[in-house]
Amino acid sequence: MKETDFARYLTQFLGVYLPGHLGSKKNTQLSYRDSFSLLLEYCRDEEKLSPEKLIVSQVDRDLVMRFLNWLEEVRGCKCTTRNQRLAAIHSFFRFLIVEAPQYMEQSQKVLNIPMKKADKPPLMYLSLDSVKGLLGQPDRNTVQGRRDAVLLSLLYDTGARVQELVDLKVCDINLNDTVTIILTGKGGKSRIVPVMAPTGDLLRKYIEGYGLSHPSKSRNPLFTNRGGKQPLTRAGVTYILKKYASQAQMAGVKDISGEITPHWLRHSKAMHLLQSGVNLVYIRDLLGHSDVSTTEIYARADESMKRKALLEAYKSPAEDKLPKWKTDKNLLDWLKSL
Repeated sequence: MKETDFARYLTQFLGVYLPGHLGSKKNTQLSYRDSFSLLLEYCRDEEKLSPEKLIVSQVDRDLVMRFLNWLEEVRGCKCTTRNQRLAAIHSFFRFLIVEAPQYMEQSQKVLNIPMKKADKPPLMYLSLDSVKGLLGQPDRNTVQGRRDAVLLSLLYDTGARVQELVDLKVCDINLNDTVTIILTGKGGKSRIVPVMAPTGDLLRKYIEGYGLSHPSKSRNPLFTNRGGKQPLTRAGVTYILKKYASQAQMAGVKDISGEITPHWLRHSKAMHLLQSGVNLVYIRDLLGHSDVSTTEIYARADESMKRKALLEAYKSPAEDKLPKWKTDKNLLDWLKSL
């Protein structure tokens, strides 16, 4: 079968450009692969275009728009999913402009398809008391409980993304007087994050107790599954978190929901730092945001801080005692005449 130009460029994009030139992480590569699998499925079933015979000129703006509508109307995808699929297509056509300039006009038309605006969900975070209640749930008398206590404490204390947590290796932990860890986030960017003393003590005991302090195990994953051989997955971390959230609910801990995700703990850490008076720039660096404007969502979300700032800004000119208009005979006579 003769190779088509779409097959050639898509193979280069997924197999060479994403991992080699952009340095995309594995999850991004898998997400983009799934996006194009869906696009090819749509072309086959709805457009009657054979995937193995598909050519670039057929994947124009109109086809992409029909694909996006199909995602929402037929597959029932939410706006965020639609935008994720469109982001993958945009990335491919930006690649195509350089690799195949003859398709520049077509590529620009596809790149002009806008992302769909969606209502932003509320920023979900826990109060400090709720976090304490959650972190107190693992049974530290058991091997699994000790691992889970360290995992949850580290997830909150560092404000790590769940993928950053599961990617941690023993060599990323520095057990000096001040315990620090190296987190590798989006775009392969690394940052050094200090942890609080109680979490540092937990981490020391965990590494020593599991025999991970030996130099030969420095490249081992910090957290593994029950078998002890495979790194813990994102789904595994979410399962652990939900299990202890359920226990916390039964124990009467407030504000714990069954909808909790690992990102709630990241949001909680940021909010607690902000409420303690920590500068947004330092919170940005801790979370690994590329721009402080991203971190500003926490300042906008905290109603109590808004209220406090307004109260401290200046004294309101409005008096708490209003004029006793009921004693004003002229005013009363005028009101009666209306």
